[in-house]
Parts: sequence; structure tokens; C-alpha cells
Amino acid sequence: MQLRYSFRLCPTPGQRQALARAFGCARTVFNDGLRARQQAHAAGLPRISDGELSKRVITQAKNTPERAWLSEVSAVVLQQALADLNTAYRNFFASISGKRKGPKIAPPRFRSKKDNRQAIRFTRNARFSITGEKLRLPKIGDVPVRWSRTLPSEPSSVTVVKDAAGRYFASFVVEVTEQPLPPVETETGIDLGLGHFAVLSNGQKIDSPRFLRRAENTTCAPSSAPSCTSTALAPLALPAPRLPALGHRVQLLRPLAEVRRIHPAGRKRSIVTDTLGLLLAVLVTAASAVTA
Repeated sequence: MQLRYSFRLCPTPGQRQALARAFGCARTVFNDGLRARQQAHAAGLPRISDGELSKRVITQAKNTPERAWLSEVSAVVLQQALADLNTAYRNFFASISGKRKGPKIAPPRFRSKKDNRQAIRFTRNARFSITGEKLRLPKIGDVPVRWSRTLPSEPSSVTVVKDAAGRYFASFVVEVTEQPLPPVETETGIDLGLGHFAVLSNGQKIDSPRFLRRAENTTCAPSSAPSCTSTALAPLALPAPRLPALGHRVQLLRPLAEVRRIHPAGRKRSIVTDTLGLLLAVLVTAASAVTA
């Protein structure tokens, strides 16, 4: 059984540049292989084999001035990029033919340096190693690792990932023996109900947490008061101006103060509403005084 263990990497500025170069080379090889197969399909030519594709986009490309910089990174990184392309094509054809279960898989797409995730993979052929607290990668150097636990066995491959936040991670694949869980002799039946949250087969009853009821009965006072009350705050009483001609306007302002303060967010909204209502009442009073 294979397991994957991920750890945080802390590369130096020089190692970050080397990793960026490796990400770019792997992305270029992947896109060149995808473009070659798309062009062959559009021209009606037979499918390019995996070996022929590797010869074109890696071996022969290194001898050209346009792709001579591919030699600056490990050859295993480039080969694994092509392996990812071949796997993507196999999964796509198996999906459209019905051999692969689950949702349909789209054909491979070109990779971009603006993608949220950049990754390269090193296998045992790359001769990566763990030296103390660091991970030694070919043509990159000894990268510090934040080890949170020990690996159960020697890793067969490691994938270096850069996420959208600019963080680097090392994902190790290790082979472990499957260990079944110990048998459990006791069994417990659970019955979910309305009166109680759950009733166990041994007679134990678990009450419902009643989060909503508890939130309705507990309300915090304004920030100026340090204590909390268990009942809802009384609505703000607005003084009604003694103006017969403007009585209907005052009645329209009264519902603004009748807002129940159930939770802190509602309390803030009610305070804002009460303040607006008070300002409107003051404006109505001032307007009536000017009219008089």
C-alpha cells in the first residue's frame, strides 16, 4: 500500500530560482509534447509513440538553440512531465470509451506559468536523497525541510509543489505494509430521534445541543457594557413629538425601534436602525418647528 507524506520546504533564494527554472522546463516539455500530438492528429498522421515523443521534445530539442536550456535541469523531471501527458491521454481515451468509471475527463490542456499549482517529480532514477534535515535534489541543492514526522520507509518518489501562495511543499510516496485494525468485540446501536439527539442501545440518552435556542436566549450587551444578559434588550423608546399634523409620520418611525436583538449581528443592525429612526424624528421635529 502506498501512502503520501507532505512537508513544507524552505528553499533559499538561489534554490527558488532553480525550482522556477525546473518548473518552466517541465511545463515547456509538456506543452511541446501536447502540441506535437495535436498537430499529428490534425494532419491525419498516426499517433506518435511515447518513445518517439520523448526523442523529439527532449533528446533532439536539447541540441537546438531554442531548447538548449533544457539541459540545465534534471532529465528525470522532463521525462516525468511527458509521463504525466501520456497518463492524461490514456485517462481521456479510457473515459470516452467507457473503460474508466466516473465522470467524463476532458482532454489534456496546455500548462501555463500562471496556473495556481506548479509541480515537478523526482523518482529514484534522479538519485534524490534525504541528508539529515534537508532534501537533496539534483541540480537544485539541499533544500531545508520542516519535518513533522518520520517517514515509515524509503520514499520511491518526491514531488515538489508550489501553490498559489508561493509556498513550497515536498510530497513523498512511500510503500508500507497494510495493517488491519484490531477487531472490536462490543457493538452499539444508535437511534436518532426528536426528543433526544440520540439514544444508544445501552439506554444512554444524548440531549440535543439546541444551538438556535441557546443563541436566541443569550445576547451580549453593547461593547461599552462588560457583562451579558440572558434576555433580549428592550427596544429603544422614541419620544413622540406633540404635533397633531405630523402624527402619521411619527407612527411610521415607531416600527424602526421595534427590532428584536437576537444575536450580536442583529443587535448591531437594530442599533443602526434605532439611530436612523432617532435622526428622522429629530428632522421631523425640526421641520415642524420651522413650519410653525
